[in-house]
Amino acid sequence: MIKFKQLTPPDYATYLPYFKNQRYSLCAYSLSSIIAWNNAEYIPLGAEHDGAFVVAAEFETVKKNRHLLLPISPERMFTPEELVTVADLAGHTEYWFVPEMYVDHFGEKAVGRHFTIKHQGAYDDYVYRVDDLAGLKGNRYSKKRNLINQFQRDYMDPGKVVIDSINRNNAEECLLFLEAWCRERDCDADDQVDLSCEKQAAINTLNHFDAFDLKGILLRIDGQVSAFGISAPLTRDMATLQYEKAFGSIKGLYQYFDNACARMLFNGYTYLNKESDMGIPGLTKAKKSYHPFKMVRSVKLITNAR
Repeated sequence: MIKFKQLTPPDYATYLPYFKNQRYSLCAYSLSSIIAWNNAEYIPLGAEHDGAFVVAAEFETVKKNRHLLLPISPERMFTPEELVTVADLAGHTEYWFVPEMYVDHFGEKAVGRHFTIKHQGAYDDYVYRVDDLAGLKGNRYSKKRNLINQFQRDYMDPGKVVIDSINRNNAEECLLFLEAWCRERDCDADDQVDLSCEKQAAINTLNHFDAFDLKGILLRIDGQVSAFGISAPLTRDMATLQYEKAFGSIKGLYQYFDNACARMLFNGYTYLNKESDMGIPGLTKAKKSYHPFKMVRSVKLITNAR
């Protein structure tokens, strides 16, 4: 049997070596995200096994959602046969957030001999070219540039708008802003479970910012934090925009800040992963409006009865 332990921020440094050469381009394979998504309902567990880091997700009430991620190894991908063995040893029957490239690599027929493959559409990731979002060139971004120009016209008096790096000294300001942002979006409502969980993950991240290998910026208007963004490394050429929050009531702020994030948080990367839309129509519309370079499809693998 695989012996799991609950993951906490100090575990980041311990398990980071497994993420060298990390090849899965879904945001679920960011170590900081794995650890930070931890709340009263969802508990992340981890274990070392056969030269890999194995992540299990347990749920307090919705037990049917318990699942594994693909084993993470700097050396190799586990074959479908090996995944069956790991699942048996872990006491699980499902892998979630499996990037479709895994199925393509081993072949749908080979994977299908051991698993039922199901698409998780709400958890497909949106991937963009960093240069596209940093430059916003061409007609397809004209509306974004117009909104940025309006924001600059209305707010860019000298000293009125300031962008700073996030650190332990100003993380508390981001937490206060997050509460206000959530009131604006009603993300604690009963039907907004994913947003509520994301809020708690952001709180966990900000409270332990120095424990993770992250970059972050905040934007103040007249001294008040009105937006923040945090990026995390994912693969050699891709990082995730793990959190990006901005007051929707300020016209052009989101577009201005999104452009700043692309310019300031993704140096050295070719691709920017804006994560999934969680099936939320407003997020779907917003993410599509930035013209993703590609989508990374997420599937679940369910062990076949034997």
